[in-house]
Amino acid sequence: MFAPSPLEPHPATVRVQPVILSGGFGARLWPLSRETLPKQFLRLTGERSLLQATLARLAEMSAVAPGLALEAPLIVSNVAHRFLIDEQLEGASAEIIAEPVSRNTAPALTLAALAALARGPGDCVLVVSPSDHHVVDASAFARTLAAAVTLAERGAVVTLGITPTRAETGYGYIRRGAAVNEHVAEHVANSVPACAAFRVAQFTEKPDAATAAGFLASGEYLWNSGVFILRASRWLELIGQFAPQIERACRAALDGGRVAAGSSPAVRTVLPEPEAFAQSPSDSIDYAVMEKAVAQGGDVVVLPFTAGWSDVGDFSALAEVSELDANHNLVRGEVVTVDTKDSVLMAQQRLVAVLGMSEVVVVETGDAVLVAHRSRSQELRRMVQALKDRDRPETVHPPLANRPWGQFETLALGGSYRVKRLIVKPGEHLSLQLHHHRAEHWVVVRGRAHITRGTETFELGENQSTYIPLGVKHRIANLGTEPLEIIEVQCGTYVGEDDIVRFEDKYDRVTK
Repeated sequence: MFAPSPLEPHPATVRVQPVILSGGFGARLWPLSRETLPKQFLRLTGERSLLQATLARLAEMSAVAPGLALEAPLIVSNVAHRFLIDEQLEGASAEIIAEPVSRNTAPALTLAALAALARGPGDCVLVVSPSDHHVVDASAFARTLAAAVTLAERGAVVTLGITPTRAETGYGYIRRGAAVNEHVAEHVANSVPACAAFRVAQFTEKPDAATAAGFLASGEYLWNSGVFILRASRWLELIGQFAPQIERACRAALDGGRVAAGSSPAVRTVLPEPEAFAQSPSDSIDYAVMEKAVAQGGDVVVLPFTAGWSDVGDFSALAEVSELDANHNLVRGEVVTVDTKDSVLMAQQRLVAVLGMSEVVVVETGDAVLVAHRSRSQELRRMVQALKDRDRPETVHPPLANRPWGQFETLALGGSYRVKRLIVKPGEHLSLQLHHHRAEHWVVVRGRAHITRGTETFELGENQSTYIPLGVKHRIANLGTEPLEIIEVQCGTYVGEDDIVRFEDKYDRVTK
């Protein structure tokens, strides 16, 4: 049990396991964010995606505290996103734990803790972060994390609390209690500056406006960042105590799981056993463990952080961390404004013209246009749910959908036909497959394609075409060094994406 006493000597190195939780969707950023392309994979605040920026922030702990021995990150995500993560790693070392179904953050962290201990040797400190946040001062963030490790290494459960700047209703809150030490300081290399630490008195979910204003005025509350630092063994002890069903299901899922190779030897993917993992209750870290640990007087500590943080949770939040024009508009893409101010205006494929508006959100993505009042950005989940209730595919796939072999976009869609543009990356190929309800016509418009059609194999160059009859096995491969681009015309009684039977697939997607 952690006690508020002077720091004891630390070992020469502390094994630190970065854990990135990447299971969110980001519905309040629709239509930019989709189920198959969530916000953590988007370049919203700079040249890197939010996930890539998160990886860089955590890696910076090594620079500010050389006494920390950082392991390659563990990234817990939905199995549907494993190839996106692999691509965004850009060859860096990592282990991906691909959840077969979504079960919220408590099971995700349990999988990560078990995997971290299996890596060995011995115990380690988990530094757990969401994948989709923005931090202005990455070095200050890394220094605060390093200070948190000094507490967690001694047994504390540590979280970061963001010093609030407004009465925000979209965040959870942490009420801080008594000071743990006057300061937490002096890591191994004496490179971590002094940092205040407080007992956590209470976790509070998203409040209404009046309650949030009271929290801000009291000075006792911090925003809940969702960042946690604790020993892997400590988490397993807590989850076993407060949510044993989660702990049992995750152990069984990993014991029955398997490992798949990534795009390079530095990347591997752990695939938990689906039926076992599905037995886990769905619960958050806060609900499953933290609130209960605080209620029982447990060793839960918060470190305040002030160096610029945002969860980039909606379009207003995105505007707050972005460069604005002279009229305080966030403008991206082909946008023309007249007498328009305090708005978020984004265009991807078409011109957007806005006249005489203020405090609006207009986002165009080629297949969808969002128009909303900026003050209601937090309510965008309602719109997404309304679209889901109508089975609109625009909530699932972006116009340019990612696949492990490349990308595709739908150019036209009718009741009995679909026209697609396929872009196959150099050296990649689609699965050997067939369709029960459609035939396909392929025209190569760029590059050179190696085609399998039934028992035939042949090549097609630019402006050449072929026909794939219904029920015939087929495959496209790009054996060249440049992207291959094909226009595909599907014709049949059903042209949905689920009309596919895979026989051979390098990406482990063979139809069972």
